[in-house]
Amino acid sequence: MILDREMIEAFYASYEKQIEKVRRSVGRPLTYAEKVLYTHLYDDREGLLKPYRRGTDYVDFRPDRVAMQDATAQMALLQFMNAGKSSVAVPASVHCDHLIRAEMGVEKDLPEALRTNKEVYEFLRSVSQKYQIGFWEPGAGIIHQVVLENYAFPGGMMVGTDSHTPNAGGLGMIAVGVGGADAVDVLTGQAWELKMPRLIGVHLTGSLTGWTSPKDVILEILGRLTTKGGTNAILEYFGDGLSSMTTTGKATVCNMGAELGATCSIFPFDHHAEEYLTKTGREAVAALARQNGKHLQADPEVYDQPEKYYDQIVEINLSEIEPHLNGPFTPDASMTVTEVKQVAPANDYPMTIEVGLVGSCTNSSYQDLCRAASIARQAYEKHIPVKGQLIINPGSEQIRFTAERDGILEDFKRIGALIMTNACGPCIGQWKRHAAEEERKNAIVTSFNRNFRRRADGNPNTYAFVASPELTTALAIAGRLDFNPITDQLQNSDGEPVWLDAPTGDTFPPRGFEVSNPGFLPPSADRTGIRVVIDPASTRLQKLMPFEAWDGKDLIDMPLLIKVKGKCTTDHISMAGPWLKFRGHLQNISDNLLMGAVNAFNDESNHVKDQLDGEYKKVSSAAKDYKAHGMSSVVIAEDNYGEGSSREHAAMEPRFLNVKVILAKSFARIHETNLKKQGMLALTFCDKEDYDKVQEDDRISLMGLTDFAPGRQLQIRLKHADGTEDTFPVDHTYNEMQINWFKAGSALNYSKQCGI
Repeated sequence: MILDREMIEAFYASYEKQIEKVRRSVGRPLTYAEKVLYTHLYDDREGLLKPYRRGTDYVDFRPDRVAMQDATAQMALLQFMNAGKSSVAVPASVHCDHLIRAEMGVEKDLPEALRTNKEVYEFLRSVSQKYQIGFWEPGAGIIHQVVLENYAFPGGMMVGTDSHTPNAGGLGMIAVGVGGADAVDVLTGQAWELKMPRLIGVHLTGSLTGWTSPKDVILEILGRLTTKGGTNAILEYFGDGLSSMTTTGKATVCNMGAELGATCSIFPFDHHAEEYLTKTGREAVAALARQNGKHLQADPEVYDQPEKYYDQIVEINLSEIEPHLNGPFTPDASMTVTEVKQVAPANDYPMTIEVGLVGSCTNSSYQDLCRAASIARQAYEKHIPVKGQLIINPGSEQIRFTAERDGILEDFKRIGALIMTNACGPCIGQWKRHAAEEERKNAIVTSFNRNFRRRADGNPNTYAFVASPELTTALAIAGRLDFNPITDQLQNSDGEPVWLDAPTGDTFPPRGFEVSNPGFLPPSADRTGIRVVIDPASTRLQKLMPFEAWDGKDLIDMPLLIKVKGKCTTDHISMAGPWLKFRGHLQNISDNLLMGAVNAFNDESNHVKDQLDGEYKKVSSAAKDYKAHGMSSVVIAEDNYGEGSSREHAAMEPRFLNVKVILAKSFARIHETNLKKQGMLALTFCDKEDYDKVQEDDRISLMGLTDFAPGRQLQIRLKHADGTEDTFPVDHTYNEMQINWFKAGSALNYSKQCGI
């Protein structure tokens, strides 16, 4: 099945000429990422083409398509409905994968999800049909695996309302995670703005063998670059080492590039990509890509002298990479399996692995399941007792159906594994783990991408470690965090020492992929009579009201809402898990505002001082009190504020509760953009030590807004309770358009004012 066929054919028909035009205008050899970026400029007239400054210039792009998952699609489509359009301007799809709880297994969990989320699913289905959007039903699969199988194509550009949209880079796309407001720009045919990314060239040599997998490559890179190392950058992979990595393996690497803060990651087109397209029923796309093959990679001069064309080079010898186990609580806490024996006891990590979770958008392909199943099969055949629970989430119905046909799921079931729905499940906090209520210290290992505190099961004392699917399976069998399958043996039920052999598995099913019902509802040709109904009394869905425009004045004497200490991800700002059910209802979900953030003045979460009555209460309660009294408030934070997912709720909730300013040491890329889109002021300390000047009872003023301009600093004044004051400058990255968004109250308000 080839979806978006007309768009893809039109793209390749003009691609070579576009590349030639870009090369003439830029006047030098091009990296592959640059080829994709420059051929997707919103205005690509030759006279306007120019070399853009990386990390400095804001550029308007025209992506080919949009993908949305059910949790974020609600808010994105509620905003789109306010845009006054009759249909989407580019191909788009909605994927119902986030709202399904993982508890008893697919047989019980999927019917329960269909019942409890009926209102939301009907909304998403009807709005998709009304506006000509493809709809993937609950159980059809995880968005990024489904996109890779059906939509991704080399040389294309897409945006998606999920931070792991870069997964499609494994098939040669520039695929960027964005908030819903950015997606609406693309859906309405407007320009999509992005700061021209820096380029990090990742040179791969050697080859992957034995227990080492593509997951270990990105876990190694995370250890080197950290969760901030890729901010406002694209990681472009090249080198002889690519030949040992399959397309789904490359997708895994690109997927977790989001953990670096990267704009996206991308691999060049090669025989693996051609084979993947062919095996997934897109032979015609493979042929078109092959015809354009020399333009679906960097120019030869780039590979000859990469240091001239990339802003940074990372050297990785795949032959030297060991299996990794990253964690806990942050994906860049990098350990090899060899190092665990020293690091874990020294840090008092719990050593018993209680659960191993295989799946997620990062590692749920046929090859992933095959290699993990080869370990499960050995446990059964060698009579090795399985110490931990094993939970499996296939990536798509096509993967699940084929894996079941080929006996792969049976390999897991024979050792007691529980097969969950083709959905995100525990990865997005939708794991109903009954032991979690105890909040006792314990360890789990996952093939997921994130391991933030509380993320999987809500327990702050669950130490989550990230590994490959095959290592996850081995550790669950062994039941020990410090088990190294390369050097350690296990004891079977007869008391004999036995080895787990290195994982093996087919890249593709020998008998081809098969599926009886993919769960896809194509865009409707006849939209007559399709109505989108939102019950005014609903607790799940709520029509959006426009945010108020700026009143033209400086913001004076605002109370401090919270001074955040340490890491503050979008999970801390707007938790997932049980809160996912309110993703379409801004008022209700705002009750979770910053409930996971740590208050710098008492080291507690969701316990801040309300300056109006002096009482300590939930962050949302204090914000509501200020709002009820007509007061704005301020959030102060540390580095990389808003790290993690693309959820724009983390920007819309403070906006809804009248927070006007987020002043941080630095921001994660997606979240900073989301704040700007919603008319918020995302500001940074010029001197990070000024963070220490903020006191609990401060009244904070922001001055200079009447002269708000690109590159011009603003001023913060702190009035302390003892009558003293501190004043210091703060920076921002707003351009003229983004300042207009602020003045209008939001980007959507500004678009309406301009009649766009």
